[in-house]
Amino acid sequence: MLLIHCPCCGVERPEIEFRYGGEAHIARPVQPADLDDHQWAEFLYMRTNPKGVMAERWRHVHGCGRFFNALRDTVSDRFIAVYKTGEPRPDISAASGEGAR
Repeated sequence: MLLIHCPCCGVERPEIEFRYGGEAHIARPVQPADLDDHQWAEFLYMRTNPKGVMAERWRHVHGCGRFFNALRDTVSDRFIAVYKTGEPRPDISAASGEGAR
């Protein structure tokens, strides 16, 4: 079972308590009504899909209910870092080889 650390409430809980919320750090349109259909479709559906580390949004649905961001390796499914929404993406190049939460 995959355990995920919630940076908002400070607990590590099973993955079934969390829900994936998509790619993190997406620039939302300031005026969505000004977008044409192609631009709106690009915003809604076109995402990166890297093999390796990806910044994702997660929600602790069965806990504090808050969204947070996580860096997860899409190959190993390992969470490298978790951080609160609004905080900058952590620099993982300086991280040691140990499993950071």
